[in-house]
Amino acid sequence: MKDKLYIIKIGGALIDDEGLLNEFLKQFSEIKEKKILVHGGGRLATTLADKLGVKQKMINGRRITDKDTLDIVAMVYAGGINKNIVAKLQQKKCKAIGFSGADANLIKATKREHAEIDFGFVGDIEKKSVNRKLISKLIKLKLVPVFSAITHDKKGNLFNTNADTIASVIAQALSSKYDVELLYCFDKEGVLEDIENPESVIKNISEQEFSVLKNEGKLHKGILPKLENALGAIKNNVNKVFLIKETELKNHIENHHAGTEICL
Repeated sequence: MKDKLYIIKIGGALIDDEGLLNEFLKQFSEIKEKKILVHGGGRLATTLADKLGVKQKMINGRRITDKDTLDIVAMVYAGGINKNIVAKLQQKKCKAIGFSGADANLIKATKREHAEIDFGFVGDIEKKSVNRKLISKLIKLKLVPVFSAITHDKKGNLFNTNADTIASVIAQALSSKYDVELLYCFDKEGVLEDIENPESVIKNISEQEFSVLKNEGKLHKGILPKLENALGAIKNNVNKVFLIKETELKNHIENHHAGTEICL
């Protein structure tokens, strides 16, 4: 029987709220099974860019990462945020260790190619991008990897990479060795049929149901990358995938009835 492994992704709203983050990390640290944490960036990178006068460019909700922006996100994501989370976990007696994809060549990316848009230093990854053997060794040492949203190409370049994708791809890469449960934790109770009604949680979503909801315009833009990555995980042998409210982590681990489950 495979060992259980939780791969848990958190995003900006949680990272930006000190009180919520502390409570979440307390619940995370109490998970007895093997675990990995993946985090996004929050508002800190945008705030620092404004202070430094580095104009941020967005196309269809996606950040264009020029060299100046890359310097900022690398400092903020792989530096300040990652080490802050690791320090808070150490306080809670959780043996966390922080990484970018460049560390020990854990996640190798390729520069995003697009026919019409140059996204700059944005990296795309897939299952084979992940050094699963080394991550497994870290887990065997009873360490808890904490991944930032920074990868590299093994040619000396860093890349800004979507944290939802990093969580999905790590889950896929480790699914042959572990019974992986991937949790996307965010500020909603799950996927909502009515964004204004927190009680309108859709309990289960398949690929077909996702297509219908997307075509009917019932999914807001922020949830689409999570669902696309969640479906990619479940189609590539990740055992369970859920989207849950960040305050419901402990409840979900103990009772398994929070949020939205993604299924085939």
